[in-house]
Formats: sequence, C-alpha cells, structure tokens
Amino acid sequence: MSDDLPEQFDLVVIGTGFTESCIAAAASRVGKSVLHLDSNEYYGDVWSSFSMDALCARFEQEAEPHSSLRNAKYTWHTTDKESVTDAPSWNRDSVLAKSRRFSLDLCPRILYAAGELVQLLIKSNICRYAEFRAVDHVCMRHNGEIVSVPCSRSDVFNTKTLTMVEKRLLMKFLTACNDYGVDKCNEDSLEFRGRTFLEYLQAQRVTEKISSCVMQAIAMCGPTTSFEEGMQRTQRFLGSLGRYGNTPFLFPMYGCGELPQCFCRLCAVYGGIYCLKRAVDDIALDSNSNEFLLSSAGKTLRAKNVVSAPGYSPVSKGIELKPHISRGLFISSSPLGNEELNKGGGGVNLLRLLADGGAREAFLIQLSHYTGACPEGLYIFHLTTPALSEDPASDLAVFTGQLFDQSDAQIIFSSYFTIAAQSSKSPAAEHIYYTDPPTYELDYDAAIANARDIFGKLFPEADFLPRAPDPEEIVVDGEDPSALNEHSLPEDLRAQLHDMQRATQEMDIQD
Repeated sequence: MSDDLPEQFDLVVIGTGFTESCIAAAASRVGKSVLHLDSNEYYGDVWSSFSMDALCARFEQEAEPHSSLRNAKYTWHTTDKESVTDAPSWNRDSVLAKSRRFSLDLCPRILYAAGELVQLLIKSNICRYAEFRAVDHVCMRHNGEIVSVPCSRSDVFNTKTLTMVEKRLLMKFLTACNDYGVDKCNEDSLEFRGRTFLEYLQAQRVTEKISSCVMQAIAMCGPTTSFEEGMQRTQRFLGSLGRYGNTPFLFPMYGCGELPQCFCRLCAVYGGIYCLKRAVDDIALDSNSNEFLLSSAGKTLRAKNVVSAPGYSPVSKGIELKPHISRGLFISSSPLGNEELNKGGGGVNLLRLLADGGAREAFLIQLSHYTGACPEGLYIFHLTTPALSEDPASDLAVFTGQLFDQSDAQIIFSSYFTIAAQSSKSPAAEHIYYTDPPTYELDYDAAIANARDIFGKLFPEADFLPRAPDPEEIVVDGEDPSALNEHSLPEDLRAQLHDMQRATQEMDIQD
C-alpha cells in the first residue's frame, strides 16, 4: 500500500467520523486531492454501526488513549418471564447466531425531514447512496404511560388521548406558532419578548396535557427555554411535517453508521483515497514550503492541509478526555408502549424523557426489524443523555427507571458507554483543523455547521458539496452531449415521447 500511495495531497483527513467524512467529500468534490486515513478497521469511529459480535468485541477492547469511546460494559440477561406468544424465545446464543442482522449505532440520531442534513443530502445528490424510514410515532410520557403525540391534522382529530376541546385548542395553538414571525409587530412577539416559552403556553390557557405535549415532544424545550427559541423549535417541527411521512422525522435504514459512509463514497468517486487500519505516527510542519509532513507506515506524506478527528493526531497525545455523552443500548424481545404504538411489529418510535423538573433530559429511539437494524422479533432501545460523570449507567438510571421499572419489556442485552471529548486542544496543533466530537442533539446540525466552518477556512472560494451529477448525466469524450437519454427525462416528457412514437408508427402502417 505504501509503495503505491502518492506522496502529495491537498488535504489529509484523519478519522472517518461523520464530520471528517463531510469535509473529505466536499474537498474531493471540488477537485482537491484527498487522502482519508483511519487507524480503525471500520468506518465512522464513534459515528459507526456494528454487528452484534463486533459491538461486543469493541466493548471488550481496552480503550486507546485517543479513543472517544470509554467506560463500556455490557450484560446478557436471562428472562424468567413466560412468553405469551408463539414467537421463539431469545437468549445470548440465539441473538449472537443472527449477529450480522444487527446494525447497532454508537451515536444514533433522528433527522428532521426539512433539516440541514436532509437538505444537504438532496442538494449534493448524496441521497442516492442512502435509504430512510419515516419515524412512526413521536411519543411522550403522560400519567406514567407512553402515548403517541398527534403530529398531523388527521392525527389530532383521530387521537383518543385528547378531548374534542383539547383538539381544537391544540390546532389553534399550532396554527399560531406556524404564523409566528410573519408579522414582526404582532402582539406575542412584543409581549413575550425576554420571557419563557412556558409562560407563553400558560397565557394561551391550554390544558396541562397539551402543555406537556408541546413542551416534551413538539418544541422539545425546558422550563427556562426562551419564548423566541421555543417558537423556533415549534416551527422547525411543523416545517418538517408532511414531507415524507406522518411525523416530521426520518431514520436511516441499516443504522446511522451508513451516513458517514455515504460521504466517503462520494469522496472516493471523485478520486479520494482511503486507507483503514493506518495511523499517523508523526506530524511536522515544513517551514520552507509551509506543508505538513506526515509519517505513516514508514512513508512520509506531504499535505497542504490536515483535518483530524479529536485525539487522532500524534500532536494531541496527552490531552485529557472528559465525559461528554452517556449512552445506553438495550436489546429486547418486546417493545415499549401499548399495541397501538407497535402495530405490525413496530417501526421507529421517538421518546423524549425528562427528569429533575425538566432540568435533565434524554432521548429514546426504539427500532424494530423494519429498519434493517435487528432481526424480526427483537427491538433496539437507544438511550442518550449529556454525561454528568464517568459512570454512564448512573447518569441514565433515572431514565431507565422510567422506562423499565414498571414495564413488561424483556431485556436480553444491556450496555452502557461514554462518548468523550477533548478538554482542550494541543498548542502544537495550531495549524491542524480539529473537528468537534458528537454533541448532544437530535439531528446533525452542529456536525454539519462544524464541517462547513472548517471547509470554508480551508477553501474559502469553493462551494460546499455542490450537486454531483447522476451517471446518465455524465458526457464521455466522443459522445454527443445533445443526445437525450429517455430514462433521464421527466415522466410527462417521457409520456409525450411515447405518444409521438406511437403516432409515427401508425402513420407508417397507414402509408
């Protein structure tokens, strides 16, 4: 490999996480020579997805100094509960036997249907590399039960959890939120400026159930969230409704680990070179040429720019890592919630949990086999909260109690781990661009903003991920560029073309 590898690059990217892959794809797309390295044998780092065997093996590895994954522990559980169905019982051996049917995320996310990532995937045409499933239910806890939050107009009027008066109040409130900002001098924007969103809700005289519905699942905010931010979050929710499904959210088929690889594919299509299981041993800056000299696998590489994931670069050795996100990953043979939430074997359910009077929160994502993330008959529960300590199980205890203490969920496998972040940056890395670690957020907005910012500093005159043409749009030397491929035509023009061909054939027959 080292003998065939070029020695000069415009950009070397170290680490294949989501943000690094975005930057590599964007640079390659605008004609820059890119080398993408990762010391791991898999793509994605803490943004990756694993089979069951691979996840257990990853958890058993001793944490490397640069690794953002730490405090990992897992447990297999035997259930004493009798199965009330004819479905086969699950245990450690039967789960491991279907290891390759799992796609277990270290850093799961949900996408807003009109959010930054979906728009970027469409704009760049990277969407052709991925598949998505609409989230089936956005849920909340009410009176100790998990209930579905009505999202669409039909949901509001079909739900049995709200009275007719509450349904009208909710529709009136959501309509007001959707219209907010159109008139900059409306009374609400003036009266509640500088106050909280909760105060605004209380002033609307909505019921406690509607207030919980809006705060927990629609605006997804807390008691101290400002009026302006609460309105923005509500509008973001409403702006994504009706695009691809009954809820405003999407989830990637086969796990979120597919997304970094989508960007890596585009980078490779435009000439990016990939080397896994290859570390950078040393980095120095050539003062004469102002280029980086990277020592890797006994070969010296030259790069005009270097981007690195946190902790990957040799110059960041000794930098302390601190807990950033606490994660719980559970596999169960039964879903959470009632039968209404899990019709036909379930799909993707999203639940935001609150604790300490709304001061703390966690997101739960429940996946079924329809996502391609697990075998039929099993369910995955992803639980995520901001880290408070080096003990993820302790950080999540208040939320796992809400989920499992009075639930019939039959847990087969449970695991806890921490995603860490660097507490500071090495002064020796002054000219290296470091990406940020995964933040606690539902979508990918912060990661995309980080990628845009770094790319803009590297190549200020270049467009960030312009649209990549489809294969049929590419003109090969010697071809007639004016020739139309029938399959690339819009459906209405294709129909007109067929009508013209039929008319011509009929004229030939008559002649």
